[in-house]
Amino acid sequence: MLPALPSPLHSTSPVPVNRSKGSLPSRSRLLFPVAVKCDAARSDTGRFPTKRRELLLQIFLASLSLPFVATNASAETDLQETFRIYEDEMNKFRISIPKEWLVGAGDVNGIKSVTAFYPEESSGSNVSIVITGLGPDFTRLESFGNVDAFAETLVSGLDRSWKRPPGVTAKLINSKSTNGLYYVEYTLQNPGERCRHILTALGIASNGWYNRLYTVTGQYMEDETEKFQPQVAKMVSSFRLI
Repeated sequence: MLPALPSPLHSTSPVPVNRSKGSLPSRSRLLFPVAVKCDAARSDTGRFPTKRRELLLQIFLASLSLPFVATNASAETDLQETFRIYEDEMNKFRISIPKEWLVGAGDVNGIKSVTAFYPEESSGSNVSIVITGLGPDFTRLESFGNVDAFAETLVSGLDRSWKRPPGVTAKLINSKSTNGLYYVEYTLQNPGERCRHILTALGIASNGWYNRLYTVTGQYMEDETEKFQPQVAKMVSSFRLI
């Protein structure tokens, strides 16, 4: 069963999923997060134009809560005992996923492609890959600033702990740039709810007509760290553009 992917903010009405052969179970309905605008006095770091900052937040919020339909992209056995290689030739990426995890994919308004990986059992753990088109001025990751500035802008834009009453608390753990990708690690926690650990990788590639941003988002609940952290971390770190 496709678990509901919790959003860092409250969501709107559920969006029904179009299902076809090999599709996900009937409970594959997820909620879109409310679009978030940064509070200028709080989140404007002076490093990024407002439109770029809002673009980042919308992409990351979307990657945390999306509906999916089944896909026929190829998957072949990996050399490792419990993982296999999932390769999407059309969207030019590959990633290692646990053999028993399920796969869903589809198109969402404003997003070129969405692919999700999740355990068959009910859980708050999953990994998604969201592909969005970029304008001509976004030619490389540095268009968003260096990785540390990017991570600070992302997490501060998500954080609402300073509000009264307090909203979601976002805390940056780590950020680095390697393999041509940006990696950001942080946590999100709504008041009174379990803490979610987020691992993200970002890359930019062209399909010959326009540049595309690849956002890989892995998440697991803090109280499920021992069970899911190794799998989610391996999946995010294994992502490659091809």
